[in-house]
Amino acid sequence: MQKLTIATRVSDLALWQAYHIKERVEASFPEIEVVLNKIVSNGDKVLDKPLALIGGKGHFTKELEDEMLSGNAELAVHSLKDVPTYIPDGLELAAVTQRQDQSDVFLSHTYKTLEDLPEGAVVGTTSLRRRMQLLQKRPDLKVKDLRGNVNTRLRKLQEGQYDAIILAWIGLNRLDLLKDIPYTQKLSLDMMIPPMGQAALGIEIVTGNEQVRIIAQSLNDEDTFTCTQIERDFISKIGAGCSAPVACNAVIEDDNVVFRVMLGFPNGTHIMQEKIVRSIEESKNLGKELAQKMIDKGALELLKEAEKTAFKDEMPQRL
Repeated sequence: MQKLTIATRVSDLALWQAYHIKERVEASFPEIEVVLNKIVSNGDKVLDKPLALIGGKGHFTKELEDEMLSGNAELAVHSLKDVPTYIPDGLELAAVTQRQDQSDVFLSHTYKTLEDLPEGAVVGTTSLRRRMQLLQKRPDLKVKDLRGNVNTRLRKLQEGQYDAIILAWIGLNRLDLLKDIPYTQKLSLDMMIPPMGQAALGIEIVTGNEQVRIIAQSLNDEDTFTCTQIERDFISKIGAGCSAPVACNAVIEDDNVVFRVMLGFPNGTHIMQEKIVRSIEESKNLGKELAQKMIDKGALELLKEAEKTAFKDEMPQRL
């Protein structure tokens, strides 16, 4: 093939990711011209409602997938955390890039750390996962929804609409935005468990094109693929939608996989939490096994009740 078309969203972070992959492909396959098909996704258009109320994170990927299925792109670059566990027929998740720092980060213009926030402080996040974990640790805080692109969120923080906000560290670092914030605190994985796939890029391709498959697999990191597949297996089996707060994260330490999961109510109550360490060789089905263990303990019933409480103030407006 002489030309490869990559589908990407048009947000600053998505374009950073797409150009990063473009450069890597061009370096490995100099005979191939790489072009970008830039698409405004529905998730980027609707900025006044939580993602769960407009169809979830799949709204960041659907338009890109439609472009591939229509023959307008051979490959798409996604933040893996935005890729649903269901991949449409005709497409496949062919590779996952090496994962970078997965941490969430606390940001404030007034307070140095999460622990320094006074009672009743306003913290911005629209993530039910973060809301759950914040309120479990600090039920005295007021958590307020936060939408918009990264720059919009940082502007709202600077304007004083929030005492602090919490975002993924990796995106801020890639866009060199951390230097402009007076106080930052990277949160440990035990303090704030990330979502499925955070800090890795998912490379989705059209099924049946072997040349594109070879290109995609040149971008793959085996350890990251192993860990993120465990996470995706867990989410798929437990059936967690974006209206239920669920955190899951697998990392390799020495020769073991450390797998952390948490789910519960958005208000930080009714928490179910597990942490398992298993050798890499025996970890293939870890995601499914831990999901079944939590299902046996009543996770599905808990998630069903949690979804009833998620965004309950916004639901009448949706109807």
